[in-house]
Amino acid sequence: MKFPIQSHSLLIRCCLAAVLFLAGTYATVAQIKKAESDSPIQYGATQVTRYQVGMRAEAKRSSAHNILAIVAVPFSCDEQEVELVEEDVTKQVGSIDYRTLRNKGARQMLVRIPLLERGDKAHALLTFEVRTRVILPPEETSNLRIPKRPPRNLKVYMGKSPYITVNHREFKKVLKEIFADVDKEATDWERVEAIYDYVQDSIEYLEGPDKSALETLRDGQGDCQNISALFVALCRTQKIPARLVWVHEHSYAEFCLEDEEGNAFWFPIESSGTRAFGEMPMTRTILQKGDSFKLPEQPSKLRRYASDFATAQALPGGSKPRIKFVREQL
Repeated sequence: MKFPIQSHSLLIRCCLAAVLFLAGTYATVAQIKKAESDSPIQYGATQVTRYQVGMRAEAKRSSAHNILAIVAVPFSCDEQEVELVEEDVTKQVGSIDYRTLRNKGARQMLVRIPLLERGDKAHALLTFEVRTRVILPPEETSNLRIPKRPPRNLKVYMGKSPYITVNHREFKKVLKEIFADVDKEATDWERVEAIYDYVQDSIEYLEGPDKSALETLRDGQGDCQNISALFVALCRTQKIPARLVWVHEHSYAEFCLEDEEGNAFWFPIESSGTRAFGEMPMTRTILQKGDSFKLPEQPSKLRRYASDFATAQALPGGSKPRIKFVREQL
């Protein structure tokens, strides 16, 4: 799945890479290490890639001014480090700034072009070095539990969001069926895993357009983002914080549990291809964590993606420039 452009996604090659296990990933960088001494999160090898992000603009029919292009860029998080290594920017570009969105779940680059004369072309292409680590399964899970009193930053991932309904009667019915077969003494980790196994066993992978978690359940089929959304919806209905993660040409989900001291940890699940619960054996460039964003330019609109967005003004009698967004793994 290519990261969406404008307000919808172009699902061209979603998750095909997820079927393959990149054995070479483990050989890239050396040793396994824990995030912190007492953390259940463990990391494996690091995959280093270069990722180019940016925009191209062309004022084909008339001059344009006040062009603003907003592009989602890779961002640093626990398992990923990002460094800008190269800039290719034309003279028409007035400024390039960055901002971080809700809960630090996405980072955007803001490209401003004050004036683009008729017939001119401009671009801003930035190359990042991205170092993403494999996430290994935790050694001990019996002490991990569903947060009892989640703080505000976790409550964001417990309510409804675009395409994800919470507490629907059909979700509650499914959860009742899932837990009817789960031992009453099961740990919270095992209870989340039961939800994961249900989704994996019940939903057939099939590429297609974005649809809601409820539609995915009813259809019994969906692609990586549909399957991930259903897992998230079921978790949230069960009061388990969960969110979507958007990576290069793919998406998966994460759920949150806390240890006995109340420290919260996010664990990934693979939505298609190789089964992976509480781990992520493949490294992909991470572009967004979360599934509900608002842009200052459109404060009344709730977006599923921190996606590419552009505004521009044409001179009287003219037309707006043609803008193309660039996102490519080199």
